Amino acid sequence: MIPAGRIVLRPPVEADAEAIAEGCADPDIIRHIPSIPVPYSRDDALAYIRTFVQETWAHGGASFAIADAASDRWLGNIGLKPMNVHGSGEIGYLMAPWGRGRGLTAAATRALTAWAFSHGLPRAEIMCDVENVPSQRVAMAAGYVREGVLRGGETQRDGSRYDLVLFARLPGDSGEPVRPYLPPVPGGSLTDGVVRLTPLTSADADDYHALACEPDVVRFSVPPVPPSYEEIVHRCRYAGTRWLAGERADFSVRDAETGAYVGQIQLSNIIPALDEAMIGYSTRPEYRGRGYTPRAVELLVSWAFAATPLVRLIAGTAPENTASHRVLEKTGFTREGLLRGRLPGLDGARRDDVQWVRLRP
Repeated sequence: MIPAGRIVLRPPVEADAEAIAEGCADPDIIRHIPSIPVPYSRDDALAYIRTFVQETWAHGGASFAIADAASDRWLGNIGLKPMNVHGSGEIGYLMAPWGRGRGLTAAATRALTAWAFSHGLPRAEIMCDVENVPSQRVAMAAGYVREGVLRGGETQRDGSRYDLVLFARLPGDSGEPVRPYLPPVPGGSLTDGVVRLTPLTSADADDYHALACEPDVVRFSVPPVPPSYEEIVHRCRYAGTRWLAGERADFSVRDAETGAYVGQIQLSNIIPALDEAMIGYSTRPEYRGRGYTPRAVELLVSWAFAATPLVRLIAGTAPENTASHRVLEKTGFTREGLLRGRLPGLDGARRDDVQWVRLRP
């Protein structure tokens, strides 16, 4: 048994079976843990307790229930796989819906990691579905460092492969929570009552692809080539993990009243050493000239300066893209210079880039 503040890690018992079956029926658990039987029954829970847990311990791993320290109520499971050939042990966890949102999974992960290191584990790893951003947040809150993406690292229920994000901790690491450079948006969106910015997700792929293939959007893209639908799906699927990694923050722009898709806006080319990022945007033709784009830019800039360390936001535009120039002028950007031949064009040609900047007040 491992105490961890408001929770305790203890052996699963048969009395947990009903709660385990209820918890493992959760859609998020089913989606991100393909080994979970569907539907998940009490008999499945008993088989897990009587067989899987015992075999894990017998082969050098560890398996615990996460329970409320006061009531002993089952909240989730956490375990350590037996060390692989490289001497690393992988930690996996799941938390029932009634246990989420209180930092308990991270607390359990910290406690199990400390226990594993005290028993000689030289390296602990956590692997998360690339779209399972809450699980990635748990790893970072438990002091794990993001090390990269394992392409096709796991098998889906349908036999297809999907990508995993790899996190790791060593015994000599501080174990302090890893704070993301780009924090989540409070309440899940930014709005001024007319425009709403929502983080990009897979559900936005169709709208995003249609916009990205608009001729005048393609004309000013870098490079000026329409993206494939697969490229856009990949961008949408990776948006959450790239945000968490501090690489970029992608938003969909919507009409605040109707929810209609207006366009997209993002922070990219983020350089933490300089606290600098680039802003980019595109808008559906029917929403241009109606003030949506300046509002979206102002919302993003205000959030970036208030919530992140960024002190310098830049934008690049084609010299002939006067509509974008007007948006930037209206939202407080200053023209800073012309970079000749900076951008790739078609057939080996190069294009000039007009640079704009806005500094933190």
